[in-house]
Amino acid sequence: MPSVKSEFRDLLRPVSQGQLQDYGTALAWSPQGDQLAIASAAGEVLFVDPLGNNQTLLAAQGQSIDVLQFSAQGRWLAAAGQAGKVYCWDFGESSPTQAGCLNQTEAWAKTWIDQLVWHPTLPLLAFSLGRCVQVWDASAGQGVATLPCEGSSVLGLVWHPSGKWLAVAGQGEIRLWDGLDWDADPQVLEMGSAGVALAVSPQGQYLASGNLDRTLLMWQPGVNGDPWRMQGFSGKVRQLAWSVPLVGSAPLLACASGVDVVIWKKQSQNDEDGWEPRVLALHQGRVEAIAFQPKSLLLASAAADGCLGLWRKGRILTQRIEATAQGFSGLAWHPSGQFLAAAGQAGEWMVWRVSRPGKGFGAK
Repeated sequence: MPSVKSEFRDLLRPVSQGQLQDYGTALAWSPQGDQLAIASAAGEVLFVDPLGNNQTLLAAQGQSIDVLQFSAQGRWLAAAGQAGKVYCWDFGESSPTQAGCLNQTEAWAKTWIDQLVWHPTLPLLAFSLGRCVQVWDASAGQGVATLPCEGSSVLGLVWHPSGKWLAVAGQGEIRLWDGLDWDADPQVLEMGSAGVALAVSPQGQYLASGNLDRTLLMWQPGVNGDPWRMQGFSGKVRQLAWSVPLVGSAPLLACASGVDVVIWKKQSQNDEDGWEPRVLALHQGRVEAIAFQPKSLLLASAAADGCLGLWRKGRILTQRIEATAQGFSGLAWHPSGQFLAAAGQAGEWMVWRVSRPGKGFGAK
């Protein structure tokens, strides 16, 4: 592992590292937390346990894998990217087997698939395909719906935590499709820009969209009224992350724009009240990834300057780590919060263990 400069060495301890053939593009832990999937711009997919033992699920193809995600119960792993294919592995047996490779039409080969999300409880996979979304049933091995995104490519996908709707972002609007009736007309949320990042709060109360025009919009789906509108960002809002709910209040929303991380906190429980921002100043390069530790208010931020920051209660800099000379490209928390994985722009990947669990990490 590259040399690590840390101001608080006792918080995160490195436990494993490795090297990809190219830029790290995506990371995903299995829901059980026993395995980590890592993808690269060379098209490889590695399967790693928390101690660093690994196997290659997909050899480098020369075309990037940009998204990968485990299904809710961890049986399936899906990955997609530049080649216009969706790869799917079945972990129902003792070792993973490739269950399918979705590329039924020649048109797919020309379509870069950079969005995919699993249903929160069912083996349904939604993924972008140009100006539409395909919904695929992994257990049946067949498609169940094609959802149009008129006038725009699909720019963002997210399920409601209960699965009752699927949000699809495009140019100028977000469509909420009924997860129980795909033939029903979607609810349309209008906006004046392209939504490039979507995130729904853990209990499904709020839907946030980070936009190309340097704004952040937030709705309460099912509640009438205009969305909250936040502006003044240094660039497009590229990353969003919700915390666990605060006692007696809404969860925190972290967003990344340029070199800034901004935390938004609801002023009160009153629906009419707005959100207050706090800028977390640390990074000198573009922030590439942000994520809250599960069941905690500890926020991790990773940037192109090679710096990883840990923020207690979403506001207090608790640890600063410099672990990659060419910058970070992504990060992912273990479901238990006991490990943090990151990937770098030079192809390195690394895993740290939280060495002092329960001492301030979950403070609310």
